[in-house]
Amino acid sequence: MKRDFSIPNLGECRHEAPPVAGFYVGKDDGILVDARVSAGKKFDESSAFMELAGPRKRIFFDPPSTHAAIVTCGGLCPGLNDVIRGVTMVLWYRYGVRKISGLRYGYEGLVENLHKAMPLDPEVVEDIHKLGGTILGSSRGPQDTHKMVDFLVNNMIDILFTVGGDGTQAGALAIAREIKRRNLDIVVVGIPKTIDNDISYTERTFGFETAVAMSQA
Repeated sequence: MKRDFSIPNLGECRHEAPPVAGFYVGKDDGILVDARVSAGKKFDESSAFMELAGPRKRIFFDPPSTHAAIVTCGGLCPGLNDVIRGVTMVLWYRYGVRKISGLRYGYEGLVENLHKAMPLDPEVVEDIHKLGGTILGSSRGPQDTHKMVDFLVNNMIDILFTVGGDGTQAGALAIAREIKRRNLDIVVVGIPKTIDNDISYTERTFGFETAVAMSQA
């Protein structure tokens, strides 16, 4: 069975990305999923590969008018605040995004009028990597997908970063599918978080080594 790792695009990337020191990643660059291949086998379009992460020369959203949001779900894991801080810093300094919201208490934060979002900026997140847990709080359990997408639309959120394990990413997929069904220009970015390393195609995720080290201390 052919594995499809393609990432759908919202449309034409009309905006120049801010200058970056080093290099840009080409739109056709990828990484082979299988490290081992048969001797003499020719690589072709049927070979499974993943899109290579990294900065692009052109981007879809205009950073000054973009609203990004971050949500942390499921159990606590070492490094959650580091991820919140890292995403915020890159959005702010690398891309110039000035509206970043931290959604409180997992997917409950995507239900209208349940929890107030936390505005994020470099000053807010400057020292949070020194704290355990997540400053956004977390929760378990699903929420109504239609209501969560309604929340994204009503709050004019363009990019949603979901930090969590397999259940969280299943929820993110459901949100993405509902967004696609409505033909909305909203992006969902899943950031894997699992202490027990049970998410496919991730060698290890943040917090795993810390958890192992503490268990052996």
